[in-house]
Amino acid sequence: MNNYSIIKKYYFIFLLALFPFPVACDEGDSPRNETQSHSADVVKQWLDVQTGMLYIPSGNPFGFNPSRYMAYTGVALYESVLPGMPAYQTLHGQLTQMPEMPAIEAGAEYHWPAAAHAALAGMTKSFFSETSAYNGEAVTALENKLNEQFMTEVGDAIFQRSSSFGTEVAKRIFEWSKTDKAGWPTTFTAPPGEGIWAPETGAPPANPYWGYSRTMVAGSLNNTVSPPLPYSTDPSSAYYKNMREVYDVSKNLTHEQKVIAAYFNDSSPGYPAGSHYISILKQVIEQFEPKLDKIAVSYAQTGITLFDASVGSFKTKYEFWKERPFAFIRTVLDPEADPKWKPFLPTPNFPDFPSNHAIFSTSVAYVLTAHYGSQAPFTDAAYEGIKVDLGNGPENLGSRHYDSFEAMADEISMSRLYGGIHYRYSCEEGQNQGRLIAQNIATTLKFLK
Repeated sequence: MNNYSIIKKYYFIFLLALFPFPVACDEGDSPRNETQSHSADVVKQWLDVQTGMLYIPSGNPFGFNPSRYMAYTGVALYESVLPGMPAYQTLHGQLTQMPEMPAIEAGAEYHWPAAAHAALAGMTKSFFSETSAYNGEAVTALENKLNEQFMTEVGDAIFQRSSSFGTEVAKRIFEWSKTDKAGWPTTFTAPPGEGIWAPETGAPPANPYWGYSRTMVAGSLNNTVSPPLPYSTDPSSAYYKNMREVYDVSKNLTHEQKVIAAYFNDSSPGYPAGSHYISILKQVIEQFEPKLDKIAVSYAQTGITLFDASVGSFKTKYEFWKERPFAFIRTVLDPEADPKWKPFLPTPNFPDFPSNHAIFSTSVAYVLTAHYGSQAPFTDAAYEGIKVDLGNGPENLGSRHYDSFEAMADEISMSRLYGGIHYRYSCEEGQNQGRLIAQNIATTLKFLK
């Protein structure tokens, strides 16, 4: 581990000490936390269905932001079990324009897995039914299965009361979600200047409006963006050196670097547009086995943070419009090449700075580290058994093993440099932006009373 990695590791731990996230109360706390006696299996089962609809064998048909689905679904889950967690408080009044949630019947008994199930079913049907990937049969099958299971466990009266509460929570959260695009502009124009991004194929820019969505936490993007490197063709400049590194690495990619780039390409096949983190959350449940209260808090916090990070990332991209490596390499570094230089991965159709993967992964890692530990080994097996051709015929992408969530974020960030579609500064500043957004949310959002 080099000195930079050591400094960054302890800086990350230092930030978590300054801005801690809430943890579940102990069994002996009073009043009793009723959700601690239940596993997170109901959440895992719904994530199984959702990831089944998010995973695609080829292409990217999604015109939506999966982190947005994750954020609102996580909030609905949290609010649906909140009355069973007396030490915690509602996010109404904390999240931007979030409506008040329904009240439970005083003195009545509730079954919180059933309430969580109803909320997750409602959010899944409301959000995913809008997409071409919707699998109504899988949704209905799981809904019927869990309805029968919970009704058998607790009886009709408690089940219906719990289900009605979770359903109403989901309804209010979904209605709230419909208003988060109100500030979207209608036109976009690239600024003048050198090093300005233009689509490689001539297609219109992808997702230019995402950065103007309403953030979940007011002020989460404040003071999170560093300026991009100034454009320069001077070989001694930082800009030139960053682009040169991409070019040099592309000429000498190791097999491991190709695997890392392909693993987090998240397309053809894959979990596109940030939906890989929903798969990661499902695997967190499988590997750490949190109780219902802990997953409710960490799901909500992860989704909220990832969504605001996605807004911040796209807002910054279309503020600066910085060119992708292919443009600089083809016009400055290797203009005579025939055929023209190509990156290992296809270049996404939006500006370079900052790296989405760097922002997304670091913001998620910050939250998961806070909830599950800074030295928590984790395995991402999202693409275990999936075969891709890296140049020598099809091979299994396998699993990625990490000593910590921070190590996972570092690898995801660097995967974009290996892929030839981001330069180092864009990745490192993306990580910084993701960490600062997560930190802003940690200081603002209060789960515990």
